[in-house]
Amino acid sequence: MTESVHPEKRGPAAGRPSALETEPPLLMDLERNVYLEGDRLVLVDRRRLPGEIVRVVCETAEDVARAIEDMVVQGAGDIAVTAGYGLYLASLRPGTGDREGLERAARRLKATRPTGYHLAALMDRILERIDGNPEDPPAVILSSLERALRRQREISMETGRFGETLLASGDTILTHCFAGSGLLHMLRFAREKGKDIRVFCTETRPYLQGARLTAWSVSSLGLETVLITDNMAAHFLSRGEIGKVFTAADRIARDGSVANKVGTLAIAIAAHRYGVPFYVLGYGGPDRRTEKGADIPIEERDPGEVLRFQGIPITGPRVKARYPAFDITPPELVTAVVTASGILHREGR
Repeated sequence: MTESVHPEKRGPAAGRPSALETEPPLLMDLERNVYLEGDRLVLVDRRRLPGEIVRVVCETAEDVARAIEDMVVQGAGDIAVTAGYGLYLASLRPGTGDREGLERAARRLKATRPTGYHLAALMDRILERIDGNPEDPPAVILSSLERALRRQREISMETGRFGETLLASGDTILTHCFAGSGLLHMLRFAREKGKDIRVFCTETRPYLQGARLTAWSVSSLGLETVLITDNMAAHFLSRGEIGKVFTAADRIARDGSVANKVGTLAIAIAAHRYGVPFYVLGYGGPDRRTEKGADIPIEERDPGEVLRFQGIPITGPRVKARYPAFDITPPELVTAVVTASGILHREGR
């Protein structure tokens, strides 16, 4: 765990990154949520938003890996860039800055979130570029991250542009978990065109990304925002109160299967049953290295995260739990995948 300390104190506490209070950032501006201060990496703790703004300071690649595992940073693209900064911190230190040390650091960082492909793909690209310019790994890594950030912004914006074309004024949409900045771009473009959109957001247990991040961000755009618990989605779909569903994806297989936050499959099944289009904001599109959904590893997180709510036990001491963090939605339940290059419709839909 992290602990709040005074800004003048430095260094990680109890083997974890240290936490510092700071001014509120722009939520979707990654450069104000994940950034360098000298040779340290600062992460705005998304577990504490929107009620409290806390900076978590990482000084080593291991600090970064633990911060990712502890859900300090959330969202597949943001996690990938954060891991890239972890590799940068490794490149600065004796014992981890050589090629062998960087490979070890990359393996550790990849292991933090095995379901998504963005993190592993970025690690591999950076290591390849270091092989092409082995004289200055820190500079190569920073250059690669600057390129990745630019590309991430472009992809998010273009995904939003294509997604906006699927919206009509008067639509009520449902989203699950934290679908990233592409969703916010989509809604912003719709509003700029005079479209009146209402958004239902699931709260997304156990970390409440939908409540703390998505609903907060959408409401900040001035749209009517309705928060529901995760088990209410089918009810509203069955009553015709939701006309379209938009989620993101941590990985899309070549066969069209979609890995996303657990609970996505249940929403897709309900949407299919009641004839509601189910769209996936796929950003960069399918992972060419993943043939089918069965090839996607599902991260199983600490069951204690289900047994507690914000650190408070919610059941008896003998109760066990399971926490698969993701599930796989088969392609036949997906109406279309929205990418930065266009909208990919499944045959026959």
